[in-house]
Amino acid sequence: MRGTPSWGNAGHIAIEQVEPLASMATVRSMPRRLFPRGALSLPLSALGDWLPFSLRLLLAARPANFDRGKAALESVLAQAMPAWRRLLDQAGAPELLIENGHFIVWESAESARRGRAHWAGADTGITRWRDASASEIAAIQALLAVPVAGAIRFDGSGQIADPSALADSLEAAALALGITRRDARVDSLRLDADGMVAAVLADGETIGADALIVAAGVASGALMRPLGHRVPIIAERGYHIQSSGIGWPTDLPPVVFEDRSMIVTRFTGGLRAASFVEFAAAGTPPDPRKWRRLREHVAALGVPFDTASEWIGARPTLPDYLPAIGRSGVARNLFYAFGHQHLGLTLGPLTGEAIAALVAGDAPAIDLAPFDLARF
Repeated sequence: MRGTPSWGNAGHIAIEQVEPLASMATVRSMPRRLFPRGALSLPLSALGDWLPFSLRLLLAARPANFDRGKAALESVLAQAMPAWRRLLDQAGAPELLIENGHFIVWESAESARRGRAHWAGADTGITRWRDASASEIAAIQALLAVPVAGAIRFDGSGQIADPSALADSLEAAALALGITRRDARVDSLRLDADGMVAAVLADGETIGADALIVAAGVASGALMRPLGHRVPIIAERGYHIQSSGIGWPTDLPPVVFEDRSMIVTRFTGGLRAASFVEFAAAGTPPDPRKWRRLREHVAALGVPFDTASEWIGARPTLPDYLPAIGRSGVARNLFYAFGHQHLGLTLGPLTGEAIAALVAGDAPAIDLAPFDLARF
């Protein structure tokens, strides 16, 4: 898990994000969000990656497609938090889920006006927001070197207390159930005459199974395409910096600085600032300017960052901003769960339950039709 976007993201359980980012609003906003002014990066060197993806996104952003996508996300996001409670109760670590919402902060009266208007017109599913109270604003203001012109607080969302502790707890729970962990590189999937697939490892070893689940993030496309599946997935890369967290309250919910497209989250193990949507191939070298910009943001805000570590990860994103969850129509024993874009952490437990039901031959508790790869 430590190499995945879910480990390196903001730790935010984002059940308010029911509106797919494949929308005409997103398309219209792209010019003003482009790096270096904003957080959206479309490197010319990656034109061959993001241009075909963008054309598919335009099709997915049509109003009828957007409405279908929103209905699908709204349905599953409403069940995401209960799934997290079930998973962490089973793992014996319920304290790792903090259900304390999050803040959105603006630094100018105009951006506060626009921001409130946006959220007033947005569908946020089962979450609700309100203006931050005077005491909440004062507490945030006391941490910053810039004025807080406005803030709202969401209720219903949450965060993970610490990604490393989460990884340790889930691994321990899995091993206690008798699961065997093996670290190896899967180079390809081999389909036999009986309609079953096996995993072919880098050293040439072939591993068969009654059920094989592809949950390899951005790399899932390279595994699935040779079998005949269309998987228009792209690496939507994010960056973070992290410090000790000294000077930032341990009980403060995540704070989104919307003017800077940046979120700051206090974990048990430190303070993290995360941002950027960079469309590129997964193996492209990081852009150090992104980390530098994050450092500039936290310095300008007065957020206490001491010795900061740097991280980059690739969100696996499909052009309609819906995940791929289901059973292959090509191989009888092949299942898949990937492409969760910004909602991998949020929907992880619910996705796991759905795949477990499919493998067991049971009906999943959620409708998986909108997430079938056949839509491509």
